[in-house]
Amino acid sequence: MKGRSIILDHINGREAAALMVDGQLDDILIASDAPAPGTIYRAIADRPVKGQGGMFLKTPDGNAFLRLIKGMAPGDELLVQVTGYSEDGKAIPVTHRVLFKSRYVIVTPNAPGINVSRSIRDEERREEILAVVHDTVEDVPHGIILRSSCAEASDEDIAEDLLSMLTLADQVLNDSGTGAETLTEGDGPHLLAWRDWVEPADVITDEGSFETHGVMDALEALESPRTELGGGAYAYVEPTRALVAVDVNTGNDTSMTAGTKANFALAKALPRALRVRGLGGQIVLDLAPMPKKDRRGFESALKAALRADGIETNLVGWTPLGHVELQRKRARLTLSELLE
Repeated sequence: MKGRSIILDHINGREAAALMVDGQLDDILIASDAPAPGTIYRAIADRPVKGQGGMFLKTPDGNAFLRLIKGMAPGDELLVQVTGYSEDGKAIPVTHRVLFKSRYVIVTPNAPGINVSRSIRDEERREEILAVVHDTVEDVPHGIILRSSCAEASDEDIAEDLLSMLTLADQVLNDSGTGAETLTEGDGPHLLAWRDWVEPADVITDEGSFETHGVMDALEALESPRTELGGGAYAYVEPTRALVAVDVNTGNDTSMTAGTKANFALAKALPRALRVRGLGGQIVLDLAPMPKKDRRGFESALKAALRADGIETNLVGWTPLGHVELQRKRARLTLSELLE
């Protein structure tokens, strides 16, 4: 089936959203019992972590860990926001730089200025979007980022979204309560789909649509670590306790360029393979044999694919054995955990 479809349904009683592109599962979001990224707490400083410049905090959902904070003492209260998911037995990762993100607008307290996404290159449209902000609010107390989705949005929708996020920001930042408390929860799968999957798509909300539109079949296929790369090449994407191992194979192709072709295909396919499986942390690529002269081109292809992915992933470099190391934000729980 050609085209893009956003399918909103439930799995095992949990809210879920799937993005299908040309009949292939491109992304999947499933609610969990863990605090969702974006959740904002009023937290209590508990104890510092020597040598790491961080502090353990008390929250309603358990211990959190905040890095690089100065001048904080046990007992202090502060606002923090969940940035990702923690590994079993570890504290919730948080930041003190809270932000309020919606489909068209990101409000950034303590970071003043109004900025339009650089992907909107039409200068006339950029000016129109800025005019919406100035016509909607006079003295903006916070920073504002107008997202790329504003390019095709109506001015009324942008203005409504802006006012909603500014109101939420004021409510949270001006909170006068005390003690550890959840001030706002992170977005669930259906709201995240509306917020982040902004390209034109058919939206399907019928109950049982995961079954009728191939989502459950795609999830079943993901139980296998194998990812097809085309031309007979394939890769195995397998999480271990310490890292995610990716092994690239050329299949039956024994030509001189087989390794290079397989590796470049992996560069294009890797973000989706990690995204739909919910994998992050340390990632090691065991590539197919490839001349060293092709490494720079492979790096460029991989970086371009990762930039388009949306989940922060850094290419750390090459190991002496010729492996490629990546560090990927744990923005998702693993698919296997969510489907248990």
